[in-house]
Amino acid sequence: MPELPEVEVTRQSFADRIRGAQVEAVRIGKPLRWPLGCDPAELTGQRVGEVTRRGKYLWLALERGGLLLHLGMSGSLSFAIEAGPAGPHDHFDLQTSHGLLRLHDPRRFGAVVWSSSLQHDPALKLLSSLGVEPFDPGFTAAHLHASLRGRRVSIKQALLAGDVVVGVGNIYASEALFSAGIDPRTPAGRVGPARCQRLVDAVRATLTRALEAGGSTLRDFRDAQGHNGAFQLEARVYDRAGQACRVCGSVIRRIQQGQRSTFFCPTCQKR
Repeated sequence: MPELPEVEVTRQSFADRIRGAQVEAVRIGKPLRWPLGCDPAELTGQRVGEVTRRGKYLWLALERGGLLLHLGMSGSLSFAIEAGPAGPHDHFDLQTSHGLLRLHDPRRFGAVVWSSSLQHDPALKLLSSLGVEPFDPGFTAAHLHASLRGRRVSIKQALLAGDVVVGVGNIYASEALFSAGIDPRTPAGRVGPARCQRLVDAVRATLTRALEAGGSTLRDFRDAQGHNGAFQLEARVYDRAGQACRVCGSVIRRIQQGQRSTFFCPTCQKR
């Protein structure tokens, strides 16, 4: 699933190129997770403004409202001056005077939803439960510690939930917990202030590395210009079960948590 680094890399790869363009046509393919919420003809003629991100959502501002986009489990956006005919998995095209923005989504868990603003439904409803952004000043050790207090789920699952901090997906949670020296099975409520500070620092450092590497491409992620991510090539624990830890030499382990694979070093990471 595209997480914060992949969504942000996607945003950066087309935001400047589409800004100021005029919408010329809209094509909708097979139904996505939610309906568009407006007559596609109402979008034509409008100018495109800023493209911003909140969690794993992109907001494409228009003169009247905007479009909230989500890549779902396997979606990707492309933006090109010249694009070929839509394929069977191309479910939304926004033709503009600067080029074609296309959502490709084989599993159709993605979404393109119109909203009059970010302060009104459906955008407000979809975004209201999201936690703090990891690079916001509000993501502090004190915030993390207070948010985890009393939680019995594992710290890995608490990070993935998205209501404490957004965008720390499966790969990045495993990597951040390794950097912070925290066993992913540790009950979230037992992570004290000092370890919360290490984890905040590790989350930011891990996501920064991922952004610099263009995100992670495990199967089909591409940015809007068709470039793969490379972070998976430098992962220290993710997808390295059975291999030697690059710090201590112990064997990296893989376990299942909440139907997701978790990778960790049993020596470097403590409960």
